[in-house]
Amino acid sequence: MNQIDLKGRVAVITGGAQGIGYAAAERMLQSGASVVLWDIDAARLATAEDVLARLGAAGKVTASIVELSLDADITAATAEAVKAHGRIDILVNNAGITGGNGPTWELSPEVWRRVIDVNLVGPFLTCRAVVPQMIKQGYGRIVNIASVAGKEGNPNASHYSASKAGLIALTKSLAKELATKGVLVNAVAPAAAKTAIFDSMTPQHIEFMLSKIPMARFLEVGEAAAMIAWLASEECSFSTGAVFDLSGGRATY
Repeated sequence: MNQIDLKGRVAVITGGAQGIGYAAAERMLQSGASVVLWDIDAARLATAEDVLARLGAAGKVTASIVELSLDADITAATAEAVKAHGRIDILVNNAGITGGNGPTWELSPEVWRRVIDVNLVGPFLTCRAVVPQMIKQGYGRIVNIASVAGKEGNPNASHYSASKAGLIALTKSLAKELATKGVLVNAVAPAAAKTAIFDSMTPQHIEFMLSKIPMARFLEVGEAAAMIAWLASEECSFSTGAVFDLSGGRATY
């Protein structure tokens, strides 16, 4: 494993109690960062905090229960993180839900809105809260976890695909706004990784996603964590507004 230097950095990771977020937290701790996990699931957070604390990695990990669609929750969590650590250097917008599968005309408006709230409004609110602190510091790295579905549009997942397409556009817009302020904003667009998010998908949809990947396997969360950690580092210095594919050859543009 290549060593990425994140010593002294403070990273906030949303949805960090499992899956790609958990793997990113683990990699950043091993790289010397302090990590703050934001997740809505109290039970998973308790487990994640206990496990990460036992890793014995340089840096420390803390956790907060945060509803990412509520501005007040995010504002309070941001203030808490700055008070505890003095700064926020890295923001990883990882939290996301699929909302299940179905044709667009059969999805309920409530489910559609909830997916947009968590996957797109949430990252907007976290950026809105954290970016002023990064501007004040003159340094920041934001990594948004999008999806290849946001580029191609998966059938029977219009809500998820639309939310990730919106996140890609948010990444590009925010990056241009911050380009001269020392704050870089990039996204990764993974193909599917076998995580707990599969529990909300039909077997047919899972098989469809696998059939689209030329490497004929799903993404490993550690592979995503490696890319995220580099994008969160000082070595990423001239890439902003970019979308980095992690699709096993699926994305061809």
